[in-house]
Amino acid sequence: MSAERTDGRRNRETVLRTAMRVFADDGLEVPLSRIAQRAGVGAGTVHRHFPSKEILVEAVLAEHVRGLVRAAGRWAARAAPGDALLGFLVEAIEQSSGRMSVCAALTADKSWPRAELAAAAQDFGRALDRLLHAARRAGAVPAGVEADDLAALIAGGAALRSAHHSRARGARLVRLLLDGLFTKRGEFRDNEPGRRHETGHCLECGARLHRHTTGRPPSYCGPTCRQRARRRRPVADRAAAD
Repeated sequence: MSAERTDGRRNRETVLRTAMRVFADDGLEVPLSRIAQRAGVGAGTVHRHFPSKEILVEAVLAEHVRGLVRAAGRWAARAAPGDALLGFLVEAIEQSSGRMSVCAALTADKSWPRAELAAAAQDFGRALDRLLHAARRAGAVPAGVEADDLAALIAGGAALRSAHHSRARGARLVRLLLDGLFTKRGEFRDNEPGRRHETGHCLECGARLHRHTTGRPPSYCGPTCRQRARRRRPVADRAAAD
């Protein structure tokens, strides 16, 4: 591949990543010139790759959907079927809640170009089907649940997270919403004979936690969520805890 083509692809990816952040933080009214400035490229570079804001917004949403497809693959590879589906749904809701304005704008305007988004959506549907069918075979979800139901659940959960002023309480509400989907509650058993573990949820992001029957149960999925929760605590509480 020529250096010019490599630079062009790199510039496109830079503009796309920047637009994802800017649209999530500042909304869709941000002009393309500001995105170019934040990306460190010229306005002509942005227009060459994305001739209109509508095309850029669609590309942002398509990249978001492709990210969910990759997340579905990671969950399928690292967790038992029921936990994989639940973990993916939590992650999808978390990721989608920061892009509600983009999703709403695209669905409201039927005249926008949709070829790129349609291809990403097909991949997403197949990935979601694989997770759902595996969870159904494991007996983790009822037989009547369909992929379209889960897609609607993701959209509703993302709206709930975005609407709630408290990140932690929003995560708990999402967890309650998702728990009703599963036929096995409180614990999951994977396919290895004799292996058993209990599960809980991260108090910050709502992700499912695995904890053994001995020892102190964890409250957070990792240091990032622990630090986020600590930053939101009142100063007096942090001092007492320290």
